[in-house]
Parts: sequence; structure tokens; C-alpha cells
Amino acid sequence: MTQLTDPATRQPRTHTRAVRWTTTVAVAVAVLIIVTGGIVRVTGSGLGCPTWPRCTDDSFTSATAATGLHGAIEFGNRLLTVVICVAVGAVIIACLLQRPRHRALLFSAWGQFVGVLLNAVVGGITVLTGLNPYVVAGHFLAAIALLVSTTVSYDIAHRAVVPAPAESTRRLARWLVVVTGVVVVVGTVVTGAGPHPGDSAEIHRIPVHWATVTVVHGVVAVAALALAAVVVLVARRAGDDLVARRATVLLVLFVAQAALGTYQSLDGLPGLAVVLHLFGAALTAAGAARVLLAARSTTVDRRAPRTQPA
Repeated sequence: MTQLTDPATRQPRTHTRAVRWTTTVAVAVAVLIIVTGGIVRVTGSGLGCPTWPRCTDDSFTSATAATGLHGAIEFGNRLLTVVICVAVGAVIIACLLQRPRHRALLFSAWGQFVGVLLNAVVGGITVLTGLNPYVVAGHFLAAIALLVSTTVSYDIAHRAVVPAPAESTRRLARWLVVVTGVVVVVGTVVTGAGPHPGDSAEIHRIPVHWATVTVVHGVVAVAALALAAVVVLVARRAGDDLVARRATVLLVLFVAQAALGTYQSLDGLPGLAVVLHLFGAALTAAGAARVLLAARSTTVDRRAPRTQPA
């Protein structure tokens, strides 16, 4: 972490590069936690550590013959909580030391801290309720919320000064985020009703017809894909280049997710495809947030770190 001295206050300050690096790492770890959570699910390791906060009644770790490979996988996922705590802590420290401080960035950093606490609590409830599918869905949504909060911090730290977008662009970007959110929520219902309960034992599933809710998920996803294409066209016509670029990336992600989702449905939900789909869901959620952030009405912030639009 590069530190300088503010001649006015003689206090240490952090170069904006440290803020950018720490926010980047936080985003990467937030995505990684979602991916490893998917690995836990498809390998049936959700109760590999059957209690919480300990892994077993006698140990905080999975180093016992009773837990086996499932315990190692679940314990490895839990260890990432420590990593994300360190990453978020680094973001907060960098934001506190930055001079001048950026209030919105610091606020978003504390939002990450709240997200970490929420995920830890919901994760514990998930284990203690024996992988109740509704709690599992809530745990995934909490992980997505944490990812979005890290994305907001990343975006502010790398903020560029660009012309304010047109009202039509902003309105469509807001709708795009809403529809993307619906896609994610319905996706948790598909997972909660599907054949990957997260453990090899009999786990209660969400009592809906899996094929029907899968079709609903696909229809909403196609609507989000179409809306992303509209945002690209409208933003380009209005000259909102940053929004157009980010919406184009999101559109590509939607197309990839659609192809992968179709393959999953036709091939019986193979584990690797499920993990990749969860990875895509994480990128899609972050991508939609980035589109909305690019479409913010106030884009000139003289205290924000300046960089090239991305």
C-alpha cells in the first residue's frame, strides 16, 4: 500500500491506486465465493461440516475422518469468509486513509462489511436448518448482494468523468437491473426445486414443478437479454458510449448464460455446467450493476479518482 503525507494535516494518506487494487480484489473474492458455493452444492458437500460456527461438535476444522472429502470442500468454502473479511477490511482501511476521503466510496465499503456479516449469519442458518431450500436461496441472494456492493466500490474507485447520459438511457438501465434481479431470484427457485440439493441425504425441495419454473426462468432471461440489446441501441443513439459498452458486455453474458442454461436443461444439469452457470450469474449481476452505475445522472465528482472509462 503506497502511503504519502498530507502536508496540510501531516497525516498518512493512501494513494488512490491502493483503493483501486483493494476494491478489485474484493470483487474477485466475492465472485469466487459464489463459485465455490456452487461447487459445494453440486458435490453434495453442504452438510460436510454439519454444524456452525464449528465444523463438527468437537472441531472448528474438517480434519476428521468423519467429515471426509465433503467436509474438506465445505470447510474450504468457509475459509473464504476469512479471505473476504481481509479483502473488505483492506478496502475500508484504504478508504479511511485516502485524502481527501470520498464519502460515497467509504459508505459503499462499509456496505461490504454489512454484506460479509449477513452472509456469515445466513450461511450459519443454512447449515443449522439442514439446507432448507428457502434459506439456501437467501444465502445465494446475500452473496449476490455482497458482490453488488463490491462492484459499487470498484466502480466508484475507477470512476471516470463522462457526459451525463440521456434520460431514456437512465430509465432503460433501471429497468434492466430490475429484470435482471427477477432473473436471479427465479433462478434460485429453479435451483431450490432442482436435483442438486447440496447434500447426498434427502433434502426438502421447493414444492414447485421444476420444468415449469425453469421455463419461466428462461422467459424472463430472454426478456432481460432483449432489454440489454435495447439499452445498447438506445445508448449508442444517444451518444452514451460508456453505458453502451457495458450493456454490450452484459448482452454477451446473457447470450452465454442462455446457451449454457439450455445445455443444462437438455443434459440433466451436469455439475460443471451448474457451477459455470452460477459463475455467469455472478458476472451478470455485477454487469447489470455496472450498467446502472454508468447511467447515473451525476457523473462529475472532482474528489473521485479519475481514470479512463471502462
